[in-house]
Amino acid sequence: MVSLLEMPEPTSTTTASPTTTPAPQPEIERGLIEIEQLDFAYGNHHVLHDVNLKIQPRAVTAFIGPSGCGKTTLLRCLNRMNDLIDGARITRGSIRIEGVDINEPSVDVVDLRRRVGMVFQKSNPFPKSIYDNVAYGLRIAGVTKRTLIDEAVEKSLRSAALWDEVKDRLHVSGYGLSGGQQQRLCIARALAVEPEIVLMDEPCSALDPIATAKVEELIRQLKTQYTIVIVTHNMQQAGRCSDRTAFFYLGRLIEVDDTAKIFSNPGQRQTEEYITGRFG
Repeated sequence: MVSLLEMPEPTSTTTASPTTTPAPQPEIERGLIEIEQLDFAYGNHHVLHDVNLKIQPRAVTAFIGPSGCGKTTLLRCLNRMNDLIDGARITRGSIRIEGVDINEPSVDVVDLRRRVGMVFQKSNPFPKSIYDNVAYGLRIAGVTKRTLIDEAVEKSLRSAALWDEVKDRLHVSGYGLSGGQQQRLCIARALAVEPEIVLMDEPCSALDPIATAKVEELIRQLKTQYTIVIVTHNMQQAGRCSDRTAFFYLGRLIEVDDTAKIFSNPGQRQTEEYITGRFG
């Protein structure tokens, strides 16, 4: 008779389940904007209908179309500037920047507007010196160290192709600059807080041809560092500056493609008729 002490230990028939490693999530590019099924209204007036658009990072995307087609409204949706208008609201759809829905309650709107800078149709320098115009956003963000502000001001003015023109008069009022210089000052002010995306609403509409050429050249340079979205009525400007062009009509996105294709071989009849001047 075998005692219990002499009996072999039972062997387990169960095996440990293998540890599963979660699949890596695809990396979302910095500055990527994804708009899906977007409807937008001012009160009872619907101005955007079912807009689906992906805006590529590190490129210039132009919004074109006749007045009232919704292109500026869409631009202002990208940093929630429309929140400032009573009754303005997204009624359906989403806007995601780097995978985050920017209209979620948890999104800090102040931080969003730092990351998504805006340059308006009419240059709007503050009644301050050139230096203080550029430094304004940094100070609001809590930067107080003078050397850091000095470095950021110079870097931003250089990025806006304005440094060589103003470096000896930084403490002169921004109002003393020409129209084109004021617009580049506003661009420098937007760049100072290191945004990822720069929105431009008709940035050259009030400028002469020489100043316009300088701003357009600046836009082409900036796209190596920033995602840029520009609204323009000037189709030649869209052709010169942008990598991709989106055509809007009556609140709908009719077509989006590489700019060269949009202007040489558009896929939609409405796009062709607008580009060839049959309406607009």
